[in-house]
Amino acid sequence: MNHIKHVAIIMDGNGRWGIKHKKSRNSGHKEGLKTVEKIIKVSIQNKIKYLSLYAFSTENWKRPKKEINFLFNLLENFLLNKISEFNKKNIKLKIIGKKRFSNKINTLLNNSEKKTFKNKRLQINLALNYGSKSELIHSFNKINRNKQKINEKNISKYLFTQNIPDPDLLIRTGNTHRLSNFLLWQLAYSEIFFEKKLWPDFNENDYNKILKKFKKIKRNYGNI
Repeated sequence: MNHIKHVAIIMDGNGRWGIKHKKSRNSGHKEGLKTVEKIIKVSIQNKIKYLSLYAFSTENWKRPKKEINFLFNLLENFLLNKISEFNKKNIKLKIIGKKRFSNKINTLLNNSEKKTFKNKRLQINLALNYGSKSELIHSFNKINRNKQKINEKNISKYLFTQNIPDPDLLIRTGNTHRLSNFLLWQLAYSEIFFEKKLWPDFNENDYNKILKKFKKIKRNYGNI
């Protein structure tokens, strides 16, 4: 039976859920936070050590400004309300991506990371302003500046996920079958599960079913 150390999730479908149920994309983003809390709870129950959540991509800046502002207000409120709870539950928060936000958001993100740095029960890698292509360019530039060899070890060394094991599995909700520039290097041997449900409809039972399926998969890593 496969041990699960790291789960990555592309939380797709918030906007579509909001249009369908409330005629507002923003209401879907708000509802999606409830699913995040459910998935964190199940991850802890299953003793998963790393949970990577794709929250905002480098491409998401193309969205309407009002929606972007709403998303970052949601993020701000979530962190302000949840960091003390993260500490109580021994949860560590790490931001992956380039912190090119307002001074207020950057300070909040940095403080949240510092406050939870020593926690060890679960590490949540929150991908914000993240794009795998720019991450790889960042890594190659670091290798070049340090006059090092280009090899797998050095590329991994300078990724935003340095010292984090590669995901065992990726889940994408929303009935969309693509990776959308998320952890392209790290997902090389991950099992991928595409889920039809939109993210706000994804629940604990759905998550547990996928975890059980993963545990029964024979993983060869190129072998037979």
